[in-house]
Amino acid sequence: MAELHPFDPKVAYFSMEIALEAHIPNYSGGLGVLAGDTLRAAADMGFPAVGVTLLYRKGYFRQSLDATGKQTEAPEQWNPAAQLKYVGPVSTVTVERRQVRIVAWCYQIQGLSGHIVPVYLLDTDLPENTEQDRRLTDSLYGGDDVYRLSQEIVLGIGGYHALRELGYSNVETYHMNEGHSALLTLALIEAQLAAQSRTAVTEEDISVIRKRCVFTTHTPVPAGHDQFPRDLVERILGKDRARLLESAGCYHDGSLNMTYAALRCSHYINGVAMRHGEISRGMFPGYPISAITNGVHAVFWTAEPFRQLYDRHLAPWRQPLLTVRDRHTARGGPPGTRGDQAHHDRRAQEPHRRTTR
Repeated sequence: MAELHPFDPKVAYFSMEIALEAHIPNYSGGLGVLAGDTLRAAADMGFPAVGVTLLYRKGYFRQSLDATGKQTEAPEQWNPAAQLKYVGPVSTVTVERRQVRIVAWCYQIQGLSGHIVPVYLLDTDLPENTEQDRRLTDSLYGGDDVYRLSQEIVLGIGGYHALRELGYSNVETYHMNEGHSALLTLALIEAQLAAQSRTAVTEEDISVIRKRCVFTTHTPVPAGHDQFPRDLVERILGKDRARLLESAGCYHDGSLNMTYAALRCSHYINGVAMRHGEISRGMFPGYPISAITNGVHAVFWTAEPFRQLYDRHLAPWRQPLLTVRDRHTARGGPPGTRGDQAHHDRRAQEPHRRTTR
């Protein structure tokens, strides 16, 4: 099937979670918030992008506290049909030799100028799938390693083929927001080999894939990076695919390491803060990890009364490049602006003062 698109997206943004709206419980925290704000900024800027994630019918979880302060969690059920547009069947993946069918739902992010960035949420809760496979898109970060690896097959491999089925055939760059979607690189490698009627991957193939991939890493501790033992990978993905991943250099210390898979196959890599970039370069020596400090989409996170206030007094504040900053330039503006630098230049010429309390 193919959808009609008002534009031809050049970037596909893959993330295990994306915060679209507060009442769509498809995110748990900072990773999803950054993903949502990135796509909202892309819509505001008219950037040709498309998002891919999973649809979690039970959300992450809802927390509650009883009178004694004890915390309990419960699934957060919601109705996708009330919030999203049903698209239909988009791809099939193989999980432990079973064929798992995937449908997609669509949420449209509309920018300031009316530009649309579509986000596709992949769903396996279909009667033609086994009960086990129907539950693959139940919960965000739920289950054991089998559940997690199966989910990441749906996201990375299923997501790649879903975009092709939906008519997005001219994607130039695939952005992996954290390593959960790193099996996308396996789908790209397989497409590269199939186009040349080959089965063995070469370093030249990896170089071709690398030019098409970008990776953002978030987690500054080793325990937060997904890795799966070899025997589990062979069982869930199949021995041929497991060997292909190993040939591509995606294993580390005998396990399939999703972060190393993404690092290996990306030409641009960034952390989410300057300090995080430093830590990541120490964790993964040999990889050119840059840093882009997390930002927020100002309009989305501003309450309506303050939106109205800012509209009256700071008219450009809704613009994606935050043109309100320019208003501060001439009067020693906020830290990091040219006005702020001029202020520091003046202070540098004054005698140093000791501050006492």
